[in-house]
Amino acid sequence: MNLNNKKAVCIMSGGMDSTLSAYMMKNDGYEIIAVHFNYGQRTEAKELRCFHNICDELKVLERYILDLDFFKQLGASALTDKNIEIPTGGIKEGIPVTYVPFRNGIFLSMATAISEKENAELISIGIVEEDSSGYPDCRESYIKSMQESINLGTKDSTNIEIHMPLVKLQKSQIIQKALELEIPLSLTWSCYKNEKKACGVCDSCRLRLNGFKLAGAKDPINYK
Repeated sequence: MNLNNKKAVCIMSGGMDSTLSAYMMKNDGYEIIAVHFNYGQRTEAKELRCFHNICDELKVLERYILDLDFFKQLGASALTDKNIEIPTGGIKEGIPVTYVPFRNGIFLSMATAISEKENAELISIGIVEEDSSGYPDCRESYIKSMQESINLGTKDSTNIEIHMPLVKLQKSQIIQKALELEIPLSLTWSCYKNEKKACGVCDSCRLRLNGFKLAGAKDPINYK
């Protein structure tokens, strides 16, 4: 039981970054309200299972699972449109086709509504600026501007901070921190393509595997 009654709405994908962010919030004394989005992504079922498994480990009672089907109708991303191939040739400069238009902005808007309902003072999001795949909605400057807009568009009594504890870290540093906190990384998933065994060649798998290599650790999930 959280005696301080501090609440954090944690956006949790089932991946390493958002999982570490949620654990950090719990360690800081926050009651976790977990939010997960199904948006037609290729690994939707796997990510949802990971989310529930991680919440079980964290003993999270309050969980929101939101279905955002319009992302699939929108398309324009290899994550939601199977007619667009997931890139496997290595990380390149520029915005990749796996970028989902304004996804984090929409996620944060939904999390804000939940925060107002639950009287939460903080939204946690596991974005990583320097070690991301070049997504514009993972920039620290954007998230700060979003926080200002959120507080302008909510009740006067609402004052929400968007917490992004990993934004300046490299993937190897994230893994090292997760290992220090004994976070069950075996429960997390990063692959853009597969749900049974990770492909090992999409941008997300490459970032994850390279992070483990630089951290001097072995990735506990299975790869093809």
